[in-house]
Amino acid sequence: MYLTETVDAAIWGAELARGDAKERIYIVEPTGDFEDDPNVTDKKFKGNPTKSYRTKQPLKIVAEAINWNGHSPEVLQAMLDNLKKLEKAGIKAIE
Repeated sequence: MYLTETVDAAIWGAELARGDAKERIYIVEPTGDFEDDPNVTDKKFKGNPTKSYRTKQPLKIVAEAINWNGHSPEVLQAMLDNLKKLEKAGIKAIE
């Protein structure tokens, strides 16, 4: 599971998630250990400035975030295009 302390990172996570389901962001509490997200920590940014984490433990859903604004279609498409470019270069940017 992926979790973050920042709204912007949560929005990117929702927008880049695979599948056709409605994008959702939940307010959660971890129930166990978690670690820095390997996609961003020290691979792209020194430390963990996005405060993004991964866990294999369940997350307790406290609430659903509503009325959040996603990135513009142009910004989202630019990100998707960049991810495709990285993939063609043999770089798996998102694990």
